[in-house]
Amino acid sequence: MPELLSVTINGKPYRVAPGTTIAAAMLVAAQPTRRSLSGEPRAPLCGMGVCFECRATINGIPHRRTCQTACEQNMVIETKP
Repeated sequence: MPELLSVTINGKPYRVAPGTTIAAAMLVAAQPTRRSLSGEPRAPLCGMGVCFECRATINGIPHRRTCQTACEQNMVIETKP
């Protein structure tokens, strides 16, 4: 069995399997990928990088598509409050 990766999502530590997309990790962690202008939590819609609903800040880089990015060891994922 492959070793689990450690990631931080909105300040909380999580462990995920290698190859897990950030969007999948955020769904399992019950964390929204971002918030709408009105403050509603958003989550991936298409899951293939077309809708941009899955955007989050990854390692300090904003507006990254989480459905197209695999988790890496010690990755820091943040959404806007």
